[in-house]
Amino acid sequence: MQVEIWSDIMCPFCYIGKRRLETALARFPHANQVEVQWRSFELDPNANPEPGVNQYVRLAAKYGKSEAWAREMSANMTQMAAQEGLAFDFDQLIPANSLRAHRLVHLAATHGKQDAAKERLFKAYLEEGLNVNDPATLTQLGAELGLPAAEVTQLLASDAFTEAVRHDEYQAHQIGVRGVPYFVFDDKYAVSGAQPAELFEEVLQKVWEEAKPQAVPFAGAEGAACDLENGAC
Repeated sequence: MQVEIWSDIMCPFCYIGKRRLETALARFPHANQVEVQWRSFELDPNANPEPGVNQYVRLAAKYGKSEAWAREMSANMTQMAAQEGLAFDFDQLIPANSLRAHRLVHLAATHGKQDAAKERLFKAYLEEGLNVNDPATLTQLGAELGLPAAEVTQLLASDAFTEAVRHDEYQAHQIGVRGVPYFVFDDKYAVSGAQPAELFEEVLQKVWEEAKPQAVPFAGAEGAACDLENGAC
């Protein structure tokens, strides 16, 4: 079974959704046969945050609300994340453009470390207050992930994997993704948003049962029947 997830490093709900899916997979008896594939989605491809402007001011300006409103919303989000074992720190968060981070995830995927890269970047941005658009920071994170230093350096000095990011976003547009996180199970069922783990469990089970139908239990002795193999009755 394949689960594709469109998400952005900048999205708190995406990190929460990741944890909730992981909780569901921990309870799913066939989790070892589920492949999770992360897809890029930039909530604001043109983001160019002004240095020194904190998340609360930026959020208030974006929605035309007060800074007090932004702080309250962020506090609510922090409480929601804490229920999933996450420690968001919006006071330290550094708004950033996410393209370089997405490109690093694509590089990590070529080394079988896509999920680890996604996790590390989420944590860096939402919990540790690191600038995930800063080349020095990304170089350090790449080293922590065990990615070849030369490849990370080449990535940051070029536009490598930008086309892969754009392709993911094109696919998202084609299937009607309007917000993230967005989960697609075996190209059949979609779940939008950081839904409860119980819902993810239900979808996983449904997709599994449809892909692996159970034989109808046999009851009674074998009776007379036409022989399909030999074409005779």
